[in-house]
Amino acid sequence: MSSSAADNAPGRGRAPLAISAAIIAGLVILFFIFAGLYTDVLWFDQLGFLNVLTTQWIAGTVLFLIGFVAMAVPVWVSIQLAYRLRPVYAKLNSQLDRYQQVIEPLRRLAMFGIPALLGLFAGVAAATRWQTVLMWLNRTETGRVDPQFGFDISFYLMDLPLYQAVLAFASAVVLISALVSVATSYLYGSIRVSGREVLISKAARVQIAVTAALYLLLQAVSIWFDQYSTLTNQGTLITGAGYTDVNATIPGRAILAGIAAVVALLFILTAIIGRWRLPVIGTALLIVSSLLIGSLYPWVVERFQVEPSAKSLEAQYIERNIDLTRDAYNVAGIEEIPYNAKTTAEPGALRADAATTANIRILDPALVSDSFAQLEQFRQYYQFPGNLDVDRYMIDGTSQDTVVAVRDLNIDGLNTGNTWVNSKTVYTHGYGVVAAYGNQRSVDGQPVFLESGIPTSGALGDFEPRIYFGETSPEYSIVGAEEGSNPIELDYPSGEEGAGQTYTTFSGDGGPKLDNAFKKLIYALKFQSEQIFLAASVNDKSEILYDRDPVTRVQKVAPYLTLDSDAYPSVVDGRVKWIIDGYTTSAKYPYSTPVSLSDAIADTETPPQPYALDSINYMRNSVKATVDAYSGEVTLYAWDDKEPLLQTWQKIFPSTLKPMSEMSGDLMSHVRYPADLFKVQRSILGQYHVTDPGSFYSKDDAWISPNDPDSPATNPTLQPPYYLTMQVPGADAPSFSLYTTFQPEATGESSRNVLYGYLAVDADAGSEDGVRAEGYGQLRLLNLPKDGTVPGPGQVQNVFNADPAVSTELNLLRQGSSTVLNGNLLTLPVGGGLLYVQPVYVQSTGETSYPLLQKVLVAFGDQIAFEDTLDGALDVLFGGDSGATAGDTAVPDPAATDGATGGTTDGATGGADVPTESTGDAATDAQLKSLLAVAKTALADKATALAAGNFADYGTADAKLAETIASMLALLGE
Repeated sequence: MSSSAADNAPGRGRAPLAISAAIIAGLVILFFIFAGLYTDVLWFDQLGFLNVLTTQWIAGTVLFLIGFVAMAVPVWVSIQLAYRLRPVYAKLNSQLDRYQQVIEPLRRLAMFGIPALLGLFAGVAAATRWQTVLMWLNRTETGRVDPQFGFDISFYLMDLPLYQAVLAFASAVVLISALVSVATSYLYGSIRVSGREVLISKAARVQIAVTAALYLLLQAVSIWFDQYSTLTNQGTLITGAGYTDVNATIPGRAILAGIAAVVALLFILTAIIGRWRLPVIGTALLIVSSLLIGSLYPWVVERFQVEPSAKSLEAQYIERNIDLTRDAYNVAGIEEIPYNAKTTAEPGALRADAATTANIRILDPALVSDSFAQLEQFRQYYQFPGNLDVDRYMIDGTSQDTVVAVRDLNIDGLNTGNTWVNSKTVYTHGYGVVAAYGNQRSVDGQPVFLESGIPTSGALGDFEPRIYFGETSPEYSIVGAEEGSNPIELDYPSGEEGAGQTYTTFSGDGGPKLDNAFKKLIYALKFQSEQIFLAASVNDKSEILYDRDPVTRVQKVAPYLTLDSDAYPSVVDGRVKWIIDGYTTSAKYPYSTPVSLSDAIADTETPPQPYALDSINYMRNSVKATVDAYSGEVTLYAWDDKEPLLQTWQKIFPSTLKPMSEMSGDLMSHVRYPADLFKVQRSILGQYHVTDPGSFYSKDDAWISPNDPDSPATNPTLQPPYYLTMQVPGADAPSFSLYTTFQPEATGESSRNVLYGYLAVDADAGSEDGVRAEGYGQLRLLNLPKDGTVPGPGQVQNVFNADPAVSTELNLLRQGSSTVLNGNLLTLPVGGGLLYVQPVYVQSTGETSYPLLQKVLVAFGDQIAFEDTLDGALDVLFGGDSGATAGDTAVPDPAATDGATGGTTDGATGGADVPTESTGDAATDAQLKSLLAVAKTALADKATALAAGNFADYGTADAKLAETIASMLALLGE
């Protein structure tokens, strides 16, 4: 063997190895991709929504191929034509000659590789437009036309977006094709630069001229469609076409479209006759025209015609904006009611509002999470959300507002026990619903539960309590077992810590089955855990539960919906079900003012999103969705089957939505008017409660929602709307409602924290099978007097904080390292005026402490009261007799109680130790109350002595106060 052959032998040996390694690596990558796709198929198929996934895949694949071909073929043809029609004997300069020598070996690869790469990017971009294309193919008319062009509104929602996307794509294809053809022609001598002269061969001239003509024709069509875009453009005054747009911009764009089409014909002429002068002149004319007609003329009209008489000239277009904005956000049917609110509290004033008064919620769902946790968590591997939900249940024939939460799983609470076996196969679910009366409190300030304990018991009857699908469920769990095997899933604790645990086996159909080795393998790859494949507890009957958050599940099966930020649990038909509101939204509704959805819903309870890009100008609550907390079953109900966007999506994804008629009466009684929609509507109504164009232009009656009075001054947040059962003026009977308030829009020294408006919506859908209550969704706006006599939430909170008697009692409550927490400040239109109610909680600094409801503040006009119970506070406020009773009248007197806390019921503890903040001793409670009265007297004596300058009496009172506080601390064991 020669030396050269020997030297080459290792190289020849390494080449097959490298090729084999590359093939193996490619196959591994493809298998990982396949595993991800196949698990998606299994997940959607198990839920019964496989057609949602396949429709997206088919639409995306078809659009990818169309986009790839639409880009790659024209670019390839442009390169081929430029190369094949190149001059045979072109004189090239030395630099181009060197470029050719470098490029020539790669020419064939480049001629196919460049179009393919560009086609790949174009295909991906086209695939992302699957929703736009499918909506256009299945479009549904709205039955309403725009006031400018007379098109059905569906043209702007579903047609125009596609046309503009196609024109933009086609323009990009033609422009890129032109660039690659010019580059190829230059490289191979079809275009030469000789001094100041540019020499273009006939073939290159024809190709460039035709390409330019195509591009200009596309621009002509695009400019023509830009006329219609003016109806969704946001101006300084309104959204939509104003006077300048209608009389200058729209006609100007029509003219420019015609000029662009003429210039395109001039380029075709150049391709035939070979002269560039006419298209060059035409192009220059187009540029000048675009500046004069497209920019200068509208500016002149705006500056010299509109601005001096804007109020009158813009009136017609402001009216369009008002009408279509109110229609787009579904506030056109709002009932406006003059409400000359009283500000003087008179005895018996609440007699006509007895039903509302009895349902005033004094339990703050944003503060009692810790109370729920300390009283009802039982084990460290359970948890409750930070903000609880408000629901209502029929208790003894009466609708009762309740604060509810599920006892969800907290895997992090296992600490060192957080092994794969424990976290994935043993601790698989939460347990039970905990519900408390919204209008009651126990003797020591604890919630009064109507459903509690482990096992769960109470007024909600028998239901499946296990929470396999919740907001804090683990990433995945493996459940199920072969028949006859011992259950290994911890169901609930039933005794002392570590003993007497109850186990169960999941028996539902909640996830894909792991019934063969291949499925185990692909899920082991998906979750990067070999235990799924190797663990003995994973058998042929096992199911893997994942994507368990209710909002995530609904979003995956209904990708066209915008979902409410709050999913809430309800006991419905013997099951715990999460209820989620789904919206169809758009940003293309003509003449409608857009809002940022994230900004509109942001308040104290909903934090703002830092990088949200979710501008919308149309919104409908078109779908009510439920997720079964045990089985994970997702059900979508068409709540508004006349809504055109939903009708379009029903054509795209047939059989995925059920009609409202299939909703049970029990479910109907728990769905509610969604808070996020209401927040968007209040954001709009701050400006658009005004329907007179002149007043709207002057902004002399603009409103805003008040800041939460308890939010920090350095970072104020809006006061959230609240759910309450009440009778709003104008309504026939009390109903579960959602409300918010308005104050005049102003900043700085000119701002006034007085109420101008009170907005409420009937949130009760009724309880009849498949029939929505007639009043559901009715918006009522109470217009208050503009003389500023009704204080706003911030003003009322300041009065509470500044009142000497209130301050004295709060200071006493703060003694002993305790913290005073202000609850939600509620506003109720009762007694002919507006009643403010604020629960006051006290929380010690102990590790296991939780807020206890100790006092209730109430205000009516400029009068306030501060008592132990809401009922007592109302009587004090209204001259000794309010005329109605509140729901906390049953709170026993601590001096007469037998020590019951009221915080738990028989069987509620389930054998667990429940820490409380009450003394548990009625005599001690009575002593504390007596000492509190002594301390109040001592504080008053101190203030009197200080004002009189009598320091001897001041010292005596101070010593008495210190002695009293010490006695109180001794009773508390501190």
